[in-house]
Amino acid sequence: MLYKGIAASPGIAIGKAVLISEDVLYAVKRTVAKEDIKKEVDRFKKAITDTKADIEKTKHEAVKHLGKKHIKLFDAYLFIADDPLIKEEVVAEISTQKVNAEYALQVILEKYSKVFEQVKDEYFRERGKDIFEVGRRIMKHLTGTHRKTISEIDKNSIVFANNLTPTDTIAIKAENVIGFATNIGGKTSHTAIMAQAMEIPAVVGMKDITHYVRDGNIVIVDGIEGVVILEPDKDTLVNYRRRQEIYNTEIKELAQFVNLPAVTLDDKKIVVAANIEIPEEIRSVITHGAEGIGLFRTEYLYINRDELPSEEEQLASYRTVVEKVFPNPVIIRTIDLGGDKLLPQLQVSEERNPFLGLRAIRFCLKHPEIFKIQLRAILRASVYGNVKMMYPMISGIDELRAANVILNEVKQELRNKSMQSPLQSPPFDENMEVGIMIEIPSAALTVDLLAKEADFLSIGTNDLIQYTLAVDRVNEHVTHLYEPLHLSVLRLLKNIIDAGKKAGKWVSMCGEMAADSLYTEILLGLGLEHFSVASTSVLKIKKEIRHTNFSEAQKIIDKILTEASRELLIKKVKQKKQH
Repeated sequence: MLYKGIAASPGIAIGKAVLISEDVLYAVKRTVAKEDIKKEVDRFKKAITDTKADIEKTKHEAVKHLGKKHIKLFDAYLFIADDPLIKEEVVAEISTQKVNAEYALQVILEKYSKVFEQVKDEYFRERGKDIFEVGRRIMKHLTGTHRKTISEIDKNSIVFANNLTPTDTIAIKAENVIGFATNIGGKTSHTAIMAQAMEIPAVVGMKDITHYVRDGNIVIVDGIEGVVILEPDKDTLVNYRRRQEIYNTEIKELAQFVNLPAVTLDDKKIVVAANIEIPEEIRSVITHGAEGIGLFRTEYLYINRDELPSEEEQLASYRTVVEKVFPNPVIIRTIDLGGDKLLPQLQVSEERNPFLGLRAIRFCLKHPEIFKIQLRAILRASVYGNVKMMYPMISGIDELRAANVILNEVKQELRNKSMQSPLQSPPFDENMEVGIMIEIPSAALTVDLLAKEADFLSIGTNDLIQYTLAVDRVNEHVTHLYEPLHLSVLRLLKNIIDAGKKAGKWVSMCGEMAADSLYTEILLGLGLEHFSVASTSVLKIKKEIRHTNFSEAQKIIDKILTEASRELLIKKVKQKKQH
């Protein structure tokens, strides 16, 4: 049986399931005599002290195995354990209600649990779980109970749980646990982040997978597709063992390219950067040898929350990424909201055809008050590293100019403010490059004009192909018509790349087509010199580039475009697939 969830950490694991039950946070109410209240309060305070000692010990283990990056989480746990609000409320419950410490703690934790369950923002809901985890550890010391932990399970186990706390994840021994799946958790949950850091295949957000799995079941965890298969049949098992072998072999072979430049056989230097959605992906960007970030999506700051992000919050997020990637560049894309990414805080009504509606730069021009806050944050972040910025969904020269009018207003506001404090550093990098995404046919067909006024071009192939061929790529009835090698698409790509070069501007590609190594030689043949792909695709694209002759690839593409030789194109791709 196949179950779908959220791909949290790539890789394929095949093994036996181990179901980890949660601690039952249930305490029996017991009345405490007035003269024993102080003793009960002291017992509660000792449990806190013991809990803090446990957390310090786990923190030490985390530093030893994962480095200092993850100690902030345990500092947060220590902060929660020391939180006077919770301490005072539990002590007050013991004193006023004359109840035992376990029961008082349970009452207060349930109170906070209900509060956080109402919070829509995923980030803050996750913080509610942190409070519950600390409370659970205090309860363990009060009751003296012991829960079977991940560190105690056998080798080659795949762990299933409602949730894995960071403490659980730290306890994972790579030689014992080869994968895990959880009912809850999102892409930004601690579980997902820790899984990526430990490079263990994981799928989260599976809702109720623990209801179906049993100890000892043979299971497959596909952290690439976000899929879990329970008790697979023989053919599925054989197929996945083959895929696992191919994946693992590929990962080992690709490691040799981490520190090698992306240079073709005839010495043409190509840039391979990475796309990211959240700052936590930076480690993966660096370990896979990407040359900076070619697409930093910023929508994560806006979605799944009730209020808009402040300028300071955005600045802090951008600065973190920019400083960690320096001296390599970071291209920050202004928000691509609308379409399937609605802002509940603005009460924007649903549109009949949202992908052709008020989204991306159209949304920003409609809401300049929101756009300006992001522009200020990006400009201010530019002084901390190598920052570039680009607008999404530009359809023509008027939109680019309108966006730049607002950008120039923001720049002048920052200059004026800076003049009031002349001793301060310049407020932003005056030379920050501002580019545009080419992902609408109208932009591709007028790219010669756009290239004169933009500092660089970035091709978004996902939308460009979809709009050019009038194919909804997520509609199962027409996805077979989504064809990156359609002659019209290739001609548009060639037109964009040539126009950029003619105007003296560099051209990048950040869509899925750039990440598929089957197309690398073709894209090089079209003249593409900058790729931006998911960090896990960086090495295979580098490998493909290093095995390609740039000049020869261009001759082949010239022949294909001149003679409209689709057969030759298909033949080239098939040859790649066979290898």
